[in-house]
Amino acid sequence: MSAFQNFLRSGHSPTLFAAFLYFSFSCAIWVLNGAMAPFIKESLQLTAAQMGLMLSIPIVAGALMRFPLGLLAQYIGRKNATLVEMALVGVAMLFGLFFVHTFNDLLAMGVLLGIAGASFGVALSLGSGSFPARHKGLAMGLVGAGNVGTAVSVLVAPPLAQWLGWQAVYGVAALFLLLPVVVMVVWAREPGDVNKHGTLRDHMACLFEHDGWVFSVIYAVTFGGFIGLTSFLPSYYFEQFGVSKVQAGQLTMLAAFMGAALRVVGGWLSDRWGGVNTLTVVLAVVTGCLTLIGFAGGSLVLTTLLMILCFAALGAGNGALFQLVPLRWPTSTAVAGSMIGEVGALGGGLVPSTMGLTKQYLGSYAGGFLIFAGLALLVLAVLRVMQARWTRTWAGAGGRARPQPALESTVLGVQP
Repeated sequence: MSAFQNFLRSGHSPTLFAAFLYFSFSCAIWVLNGAMAPFIKESLQLTAAQMGLMLSIPIVAGALMRFPLGLLAQYIGRKNATLVEMALVGVAMLFGLFFVHTFNDLLAMGVLLGIAGASFGVALSLGSGSFPARHKGLAMGLVGAGNVGTAVSVLVAPPLAQWLGWQAVYGVAALFLLLPVVVMVVWAREPGDVNKHGTLRDHMACLFEHDGWVFSVIYAVTFGGFIGLTSFLPSYYFEQFGVSKVQAGQLTMLAAFMGAALRVVGGWLSDRWGGVNTLTVVLAVVTGCLTLIGFAGGSLVLTTLLMILCFAALGAGNGALFQLVPLRWPTSTAVAGSMIGEVGALGGGLVPSTMGLTKQYLGSYAGGFLIFAGLALLVLAVLRVMQARWTRTWAGAGGRARPQPALESTVLGVQP
């Protein structure tokens, strides 16, 4: 406990909590259509391919909006950027409540849900900005555990949809969005770390480097897999195993909660063991789990256990990757994180679409799981190739932070 108390004293914990709550609500809203997918499909009579498209659009839209929000945060501050975004999300929820009646309306709503998905890079940078480099992995892991919002969404939205109707759930979400807004206004403060106003090329520098693309591809597997599978699983459980719509959400919640919780562990492990070492284990576990899930479609119990293990690895991988981001781009973490998130999260948009297409045209979801298992194995190979150069330049052994006590004290103005 004393070690955790020392961690909290090394930075500004109220801002950390506000960032966590903001990201939790954003994640919950981002996957609302996925959580209510069985209800929406029944109401609008959607095909498997239409379902896949409906579930992919919020993920892709959220990915594309991350960089603009990160760029905005560089100029108006991260706290102010979160307030602007939450105001827009509130408007989006009202659109869903009053104007979504057809499949085309549903696609437009998917784009608006993407506004919530844009929160990731700014939330992590806001929460970890007041903590020294040696604790950024844990700080980012704690904020990133806001992924638990996806678990809350798939648990709470189905019974609400059954009770009030699926469109009314958007209105409920708009009402509860007031909570993170108030907490952000009252408790959070703009971090004192470096937040330079550079050129557009400076902000996009991570994409002009090999490292930026490697980080993005890894993120496409870890977070892309997490958010894509979370959106897809309620429909998968409902159709593959014949469980009720509410039970499908509950089973998805087990996996999503594990992924969110293990994000903190991934950040903590990476601070001590190294982000590269942690990612190596993560990608190996994900590859094995997805392969086995592809062949376990007849067993609800085995599929659920494998999903929980897979999500645990994906969550730990998310924490590990974003332990490395501030080490590689220490003066532009918000924008680098948003850009990597924008490119990498696009991988999540491929998951529901691929699953829907394989089901509709091949008659089974197994092919989709095997495709993503192969991708995870390929990314593992790329990571092992890049490790040697990273540990010779900007990272310590295994991807740990290199000690820079003097720099941390100067930049953060925080006493350890």
